Amino acid sequence: MNIDFAAVLVVLTVMTGAIWLLDILMLAPRRARGSSATLESEREAQVAAAKLPWYVDLSKSFFPVILAVLVLRSFVVEPFRIPSESMLPTLLKGDFILVNKFAYGLRLPVLNTKLLGSGQPARGDVVVFRYPREPSVAYIKRVIGLPGDRLEYQDKRLFINGQPAPLTLLPDNPAEPGYQQFDEQLHTASHRIQILANGRWSLVGLWPGLQLHRELDGTVSWKYQVPEGHYFAMGDNRDNSSDSRVWGPLPEENLIGKAFFIWMNLNCITFNGQCSRIGQRIE
Repeated sequence: MNIDFAAVLVVLTVMTGAIWLLDILMLAPRRARGSSATLESEREAQVAAAKLPWYVDLSKSFFPVILAVLVLRSFVVEPFRIPSESMLPTLLKGDFILVNKFAYGLRLPVLNTKLLGSGQPARGDVVVFRYPREPSVAYIKRVIGLPGDRLEYQDKRLFINGQPAPLTLLPDNPAEPGYQQFDEQLHTASHRIQILANGRWSLVGLWPGLQLHRELDGTVSWKYQVPEGHYFAMGDNRDNSSDSRVWGPLPEENLIGKAFFIWMNLNCITFNGQCSRIGQRIE
């Protein structure tokens, strides 16, 4: 079961805040009047009035904390854990990262309505977003295509608006057996990607909106133009990623923020290495 933590935080904030406000406006004065009427000593009356019901005490204690977490998580940064290997070699399964929530404009939690800012993803940004097929689930991919871009994928190479994305083989890379790593450049930014050395694309599971074409040698190519208000996202582990090639373009309103920093790795916590990844910027 996937839990919408933003919704949970909003509900808890409203509940604790409402109980605290109710106590200030109604319950506390009522307790003071009742104590004054039944106790002769003024000090005893004050002490009795100061004794809070358990639910008021809890709300008063937790409301500031929950509100601070909600504001920080909704408008500043949000932690996120990499759940799969779809972003290899850039991000490893088990990486804990931070997401810049105001990079693409501030949004109301739960409603996701943009309040401020007009920032838009740049080609090559690593973004966290609400999965279009199940919005309660957060995904992370790299933005490949911007609104209006004409994309083409041939022989493992990406073409954007008719121009090939520069691709350089890294011969001494630490890729897994059967994979090759490349340096790919999108606009002015470069990053590493991982591709099966001798693998071929399968038509099974690909999004039907792609203009697919099977070559004589069995390889598969495709073309697609990104619609307005949408982005085309792909994993850096190109042959092992569920991305826009599978579920279609990413709506702009599904964006959560830009991934920018690795602050911990699960293997480091369990003393299995990868501690050197802590503190790395995400490119």
